[in-house]
Amino acid sequence: MAVNLDKEAYYRRIKRLYGNWKKGEDEFGKVDAIVVSVGVDEEIVYAKSTAIQTWLFGYELTDTIMVFCDTKIIFLASKKKVDFLKQVAVTKGNENANGVPPITLLTREKNESNKANFDKMIEAIRGSREGKTVGVFSKDKFPGEYMKSWNDTLTAEGLEKVDISAVVAYTMAVKEDGELGLMKKAAAITSEVYSKFFKERVMEIVDADEKVRHSKLAESVEKAIEEKKYLGGADPSTVEMCYPPIIQSGGNYSLKFSVVSDKNHMHFGAITCAMGIRYKSYCSNLVRTLMVDPPQEMQDNYNFLLQVEEELLKELKHGVKISDAYNVVLEYVKKEKPDLVAKLTKNLGFAMGIEFREGSLVLNAKNQYKLKKGMVLSISLGFADLVNKEAKKEEQKKYALFIGDTIQINEEEAAMILTPVKKKIKNVGIFLKNDDEEDEEEEGDDAEELLGKGARSAALLADRTRNEMTAEEKRRAHQKELANHLNEEAKRRLTEQKGEQQIQKAKKSNVSYKNVSQMPREKEIREMKIYIDKKYETVVMPVFGIATPFHIATIKNISMSVEGDYTYLRINFYVPGSALGRQEGNIFPNPDATFVKEITYRASNLKAPGDTSVPSTNLQNAFRIIKEVQKRYKTREAEEKEKEGIVKQDSLVINLNRSNPKLKDLYIRPNIAQKRMQGSLEAHTNGFRFTSVRGDKVDILYNNIKHAIFQPCDGEMIIVLHFHLKNAIMFGKRRHTDVQFYTEVGEITTDLGKHQHMHDRDDLYAEQMEREMRHKLKSAFKNFIEKVETLTKEELEFEVPFRDLGFQGAPYRSTCLLQPTSSSLVNVTEWPPFVVTLDEVELVHFERVQFHLKNFDVVIIYKDYNKKVTMINAVPVNSLDPIKEWLNSCDIKYTEGVQSLNWTKIMKTIVDDPEGFFEQGGWSFLDPESEGSDAAEDSESEMEDETFNPSADEEEEEEEDSDEDYSSETEDSDYSASLGSEEESGKDWDELEEEARKADRESHYEDEDTSNRKRKVRSVAPPSKKKRRS
Repeated sequence: MAVNLDKEAYYRRIKRLYGNWKKGEDEFGKVDAIVVSVGVDEEIVYAKSTAIQTWLFGYELTDTIMVFCDTKIIFLASKKKVDFLKQVAVTKGNENANGVPPITLLTREKNESNKANFDKMIEAIRGSREGKTVGVFSKDKFPGEYMKSWNDTLTAEGLEKVDISAVVAYTMAVKEDGELGLMKKAAAITSEVYSKFFKERVMEIVDADEKVRHSKLAESVEKAIEEKKYLGGADPSTVEMCYPPIIQSGGNYSLKFSVVSDKNHMHFGAITCAMGIRYKSYCSNLVRTLMVDPPQEMQDNYNFLLQVEEELLKELKHGVKISDAYNVVLEYVKKEKPDLVAKLTKNLGFAMGIEFREGSLVLNAKNQYKLKKGMVLSISLGFADLVNKEAKKEEQKKYALFIGDTIQINEEEAAMILTPVKKKIKNVGIFLKNDDEEDEEEEGDDAEELLGKGARSAALLADRTRNEMTAEEKRRAHQKELANHLNEEAKRRLTEQKGEQQIQKAKKSNVSYKNVSQMPREKEIREMKIYIDKKYETVVMPVFGIATPFHIATIKNISMSVEGDYTYLRINFYVPGSALGRQEGNIFPNPDATFVKEITYRASNLKAPGDTSVPSTNLQNAFRIIKEVQKRYKTREAEEKEKEGIVKQDSLVINLNRSNPKLKDLYIRPNIAQKRMQGSLEAHTNGFRFTSVRGDKVDILYNNIKHAIFQPCDGEMIIVLHFHLKNAIMFGKRRHTDVQFYTEVGEITTDLGKHQHMHDRDDLYAEQMEREMRHKLKSAFKNFIEKVETLTKEELEFEVPFRDLGFQGAPYRSTCLLQPTSSSLVNVTEWPPFVVTLDEVELVHFERVQFHLKNFDVVIIYKDYNKKVTMINAVPVNSLDPIKEWLNSCDIKYTEGVQSLNWTKIMKTIVDDPEGFFEQGGWSFLDPESEGSDAAEDSESEMEDETFNPSADEEEEEEEDSDEDYSSETEDSDYSASLGSEEESGKDWDELEEEARKADRESHYEDEDTSNRKRKVRSVAPPSKKKRRS
């Protein structure tokens, strides 16, 4: 398949390069032509030559020579690469190509000297401006005969070479929106890997007192980026490390990015970690220092380092000279802590992009370049060779502090951090011991050495329960913050919306004739017969000898019956007080008028002498035609109602290029016609077009897509592209906000009549074919998505559901797997689809959460209180904790309760009186920890205590036999699996069985007495559970 080149990006960037060259600033003013030659060298990761290729074309082109002259551009490359470059060489009909010099493509001869091609390029260089100097990247030296012969040719010609690395770097340093998007994604992945893998792993190592080498830990980080769960939905093939992670501890520190992690064991003191991840060729960087039991001086120095970084961020703005920003920070350190000036890193960071480190844009005292909006920097600052005065061991005596982030330069505000990993002391400090334990530990140093690992683990665990809080406590604390914020935000929002009352629409008044002249002059009217005027959709009926028109909309229903010699036609009308069915606005324009409720006509079935037809024929015809007109009117009204509120979409701009991203053989849901049809989905300039085999077209514009979801076929029978739209679109005479395109990947039905063997060759072959089919489809869909994202410059991003976080639930009639994405909760494999946007959610309430129930319900309340709440029924109770964890991580408030609530009434009450609702505490009425529920629980437990007052004799009996009875009870009951006696009495099964056997030997009661005692024990159990739960 042909590789696509982003032509628009190429034209934009080549214009920028030529624009800066023509300005003639710095080295650009000295060169007559620019030469970029790239050979083959697997060891070179970053080079300016390959970076400019990636910047212009999106790919590295090995064994390619590019010559940029004043009026033309020449590329010398292999046949395949020449075919690829033809996409930008042919500029016919492309307006963006205006002002770009024409391209000449030369095909490289593999086994020959290429002298003829070299001569053409030298001739072009000689003809460009004065033809004496060429701009090159002097540091880039590629091996190989081909590169050597080209460099020899340049030297032989006596052309003067000027290094233009710095000026080209400055040209590329300002990032476009698409590039910034990629760098933000890279920074987000780096943050995820650090937080969810590295930091957790270090905590485990400290907790278990493991001996792990720095190099091994660095290797495990590199392996972690192969796992999707750390990549935030990114494809692992597009993610790589910028450099091997650098982990240092135990007194050996070098605060540079050129060092490698050594093979020493990690020491539990100051642990510095630097890691950077590259996403689709764009780099990011993150540096953090974790501290185990840091003394106060270390904490003070670290806090000061954070302040220094804050000062640096304030200085890094558009138009500021790099050296000025550096000097301001240096002065700040001199003023606050002069003794640390010598310890500060020599530079404070560098510009970053396709290359990890831009050598000409380093943050130091000499750099005269100015910062520009859109630049991305890696700032990294630290203090090296600090002395720990409280150290007892050699490796503790020296330590370093090192922090760094990926940042984006803004116009006037301080620089924006793209790696928001928390770095305060409480987030990076691991405290193994408390202050009150220190004295004891000093006295017992020998004891500590003897206890070793056990003492450390116990101290760490104790600290985790005291200081770091359990996951549940953290969740509760965070939820408390969210609750306060929720009520304030909702109150503010409702106050702003006040006054925007919904105007109830009056039902459209259907007038048959605006004046008498429009009345038909037909013979039937003069003969006092029923006449149907199809043009004006009106039935003209004789009423007391007067022809009276009634619009078809006023007729509710009609019926006809034959009784004896007569035919009866009964017509019922809509009147105030009668239901208007599903029609909106049950409002009559003039409800106090006099209305006709029904009219019955009678006509004879017998033909009178002289009559041409039977009198009842008129009624039969009227019945038939009224039914037809009514059906046509109702269909039209339904269509109009569907169209109501439809936002007019822009027209689709068709891209006639044949290389448009396209997927064939897809089905659309909902169907365009009654029968499902295949078709193809094609991406154009501003939207998608689905064309069915019958020729039906459905257009979906990119700016109307709220969520684009890609559901892979892992564990599913279909592979889906689902679009949840901002505004509904019309097709198939219906309005739709959810449209999806899918194809089946396996047999949805299985032939049960087929005699199956475990190792049947046909079955094994079919399974293998299905696996291959799944892989092929997945690749095709992924390829399509990547092309669309490139085409839309990352404005349209496809979300992939996180299957690991999914849970079962029934949002509609059947149970399905609901899966979160980065911004929604979805199920798109079943129809109708389920899509909830997380930004629109106010809070989530769990109903029927009780110990004895196997499942519970989830209620989703939206920020728009007029919107109906969403119910998800029958969610398994074992999903409760994962759902809470997920909601908490998304900053969504959740509550839980044991009852099912009437949400229609609750929401109506809130909408009617929002001020009153928030004065009474707002959503806190759902919180079980609120005062009201506490009081209710206390009174309930008191009642239970009062209800059960056994006599002294009974108490004695129970003391003797409660163990026996309760253990046998729990063994017999089905409930033992879920709770068990272990929680209730603090004993394990072996102890309980031993007690039961002992009790059996001692007791000689009759069966009847035993059963009585069992009943008594059962009555005690509920209160004890209640107390334990509260």
